[in-house]
Amino acid sequence: MTLAIDSLNPAETTIEPTGPRALPLIGHLVDMSRDTLGFFERSAKEHGDVTRLQVGAWPALLINNSDLIEQVLVKQHEKFTKNRVFWRQLEALLGNGLFTAEGASWQRQRKLAAPAFATQPLAGYAPHMVAITEATIAQWRDGQEIDLHKETMTLALRIAAKTLLDADIEAEVNDMEQAGNWVIDEVAARFSRPVVIPDWVPLPGHVRYMKGIGIIDRVVGRVIADHRSGKKEANGFLALLMQGRDETGGALTDRQLRDEICNMLLAGYETSALSMSWGFHLLGQHRDIQSALAREVLEVCGERPVTHEDIPALRQIEHAVIEIMRLLPPGWAIGREASEDLRIGPYEVKKGTTIILSPWVTHRDARYYEAPLEFRPERWAGDFRRRLPRFAYFPFGGGPRVCIGNRFAMMEAMLLLATIVRRFDVERLTDRPVKLLPSITLRPQGGIWVRLHARG
Repeated sequence: MTLAIDSLNPAETTIEPTGPRALPLIGHLVDMSRDTLGFFERSAKEHGDVTRLQVGAWPALLINNSDLIEQVLVKQHEKFTKNRVFWRQLEALLGNGLFTAEGASWQRQRKLAAPAFATQPLAGYAPHMVAITEATIAQWRDGQEIDLHKETMTLALRIAAKTLLDADIEAEVNDMEQAGNWVIDEVAARFSRPVVIPDWVPLPGHVRYMKGIGIIDRVVGRVIADHRSGKKEANGFLALLMQGRDETGGALTDRQLRDEICNMLLAGYETSALSMSWGFHLLGQHRDIQSALAREVLEVCGERPVTHEDIPALRQIEHAVIEIMRLLPPGWAIGREASEDLRIGPYEVKKGTTIILSPWVTHRDARYYEAPLEFRPERWAGDFRRRLPRFAYFPFGGGPRVCIGNRFAMMEAMLLLATIVRRFDVERLTDRPVKLLPSITLRPQGGIWVRLHARG
């Protein structure tokens, strides 16, 4: 059932959430492993705004109500932490960066990183994004069939290296790609495990994971050392991090710089690629929409490269990106852990309970969206966004811990989409099906296979 939360007085009403039947010891892990996305969708439909779940030994609540999501992410955010059970498994990769830090440490790091995502630096990243994209698609040919996800992963890595590190990694791009694949695959495996297995256990995935981290550390360490020694003038994200100072005048150490760069690589590299992969999965089946986007880009930009200044005029491109992230959000679920006993609306939450907020589920809720399973970029025209409840759409989370790179990600997605659709009509090869793989991000198992048609 779905409750009208606003009509209840939380101080006087207590509601006990219901949930699917759980198995002893393992809870709902079998249901989640079989079909995580479908299980969450069914749970929300059958049990309403709050579903009681059991993830192995841990009690959990799946919340699917805009007002209650706002309670968790904004109004009572200080009563929640990130889920320690999962994130501590990634300590070797992420260290004490923005993803994992809490309290005063997180506030300091957020303040030091914020200048890198201000308007002026963002505008400076745009030409690199467009130039690297144009160089990539210059290698594409009319009639060629490609795995677009593989292509966009390489493209996103090159963009991340330039904008985050101000480095040309062409000589190391194959090593970095392999390292990224090893790390991402292991993160996905750990996400689905019911138990924590330490890094030192020599599982094949662990060995590859640690080897991948070693490659990333080598490249990132070399770049930091080059900037420190003056061999290369520091620019971009890394330079702004190095220049940042806290209230005491303190700067980030090399280890802290490494941790922040690895956090941003994980946050920005794969998710940027996924927004394009899923975008052409959808647009490749709606080529009339794709053609309309191409016409808009030509009207705004002609044959010159797309620029940061063009973004406000590319309204249809913006609506397409928003709709892609609604229907197939790379960050399909957000986890929190209650750090004390509390109430969320009329629901009592015990300390230690895992809170699951799922853009995948909420973005497909018919209360908020007409024909929610249909790809309709035009729904975002006019004042629809202003009329939509605040947390009926939250692909980047929300509140103080909203993704710090959300504007960066939107800009990159719009620039890449505009650059590609102007040059190519991308046809989705539907005879090569894709399987949705929900790990830490929503990934396409089997790739996104397309046929390219050069525009005249």
